[in-house]
Amino acid sequence: MAAFKIVIGTKDGKCVQKEVAEADAKSLIGKKIGDTIKGEIIGLTGYEFLITGGSDYAGFPMRSDIAGPGRKKVLAVQGIGIKKKGEGQRQRKTVCGNTIHANTAQINVKVAVVGKTPIVAEPKEGKDEKKK
Repeated sequence: MAAFKIVIGTKDGKCVQKEVAEADAKSLIGKKIGDTIKGEIIGLTGYEFLITGGSDYAGFPMRSDIAGPGRKKVLAVQGIGIKKKGEGQRQRKTVCGNTIHANTAQINVKVAVVGKTPIVAEPKEGKDEKKK
């Protein structure tokens, strides 16, 4: 089993990418879109994260309305993984289910509860002055 990449979206619009080791990745398997996870898994104590989506190793996106861990072909008008081509036109697309499994490569989360330490490091002003 490989490690997961977790993309954390903060409230100010910035994203941070963390990698979860194989030992901690086992606790994420079976979680679904909409579930919350503790920040201790990622190494951020005091935080809680809400799972918003993800993709598998081949790049197929996870959809919250498809149950289960595997891939499925859906006939859809709009939503995750669908580009609208015209009014009422439906497309058959392959997407992943809403459950995290061993072939999931990336998990997208957003911050639900903020901890004490900041996720994004603030840039130091001394470095910017030297570049000028």
